Amino acid sequence: MNKLNRYLESTLLKPTMTGEEVDRLIQDAIEEQFVGVCVPPFWVKKVSRELEKEDIQTVTVIGFPFGFQDTASKVAETQEAIKQGADELDLVWSQTAYHSGMNWPKIEIAQIAKICHEEERILKVIIETAYLNADQIQEACLICQDAGADFVKTSTGYASSGAKVEDIQLMRQTLSSQTGIKASGGIKTLELARELIAAGADRIGTSSAKALMDAWKASQS
Repeated sequence: MNKLNRYLESTLLKPTMTGEEVDRLIQDAIEEQFVGVCVPPFWVKKVSRELEKEDIQTVTVIGFPFGFQDTASKVAETQEAIKQGADELDLVWSQTAYHSGMNWPKIEIAQIAKICHEEERILKVIIETAYLNADQIQEACLICQDAGADFVKTSTGYASSGAKVEDIQLMRQTLSSQTGIKASGGIKTLELARELIAAGADRIGTSSAKALMDAWKASQS
């Protein structure tokens, strides 16, 4: 792992976030050359504009944080986020539909994947692993992959737990090599980030990206 920064998506999604914090997030991302910055749709236009000349992806969330919105609303949210400059979209799948035994999550993901891919955008789907057992995690991964998701993501950060090494290992065993994994939720230490990457995570979504980089640099000296 020579370049930790290119695994990190620096995330700011708390309800009370301020413009000053967004400015700091952008500045840190430019200094550290993180792979991406994840912000709510409200801030996408600003972030996209300020990162325009950087090799840093503007990432936002759709149907956040519970995935309760109907598909038409998520589609509209996706289209608007792309219009505002989002490069990657992290969609909260319809948890209530999945737990009701419905096929709707696959249909919804396929619709949004089509929109993203027509615009050459990346779609990640958040399955909220905290609410799934091992069999359900595998099933959820295959639903996302079959529907056209580019990545499957563990968590919103709003559940009782976030990314776990054993979940990432299971997801990697289940998904094809063409489908990426984004570990997110509660990743605050360099040790955990390294373990998640070793387990198969391609991306680390964290609000502690700068601190992780500082710790990583200290470990290299």
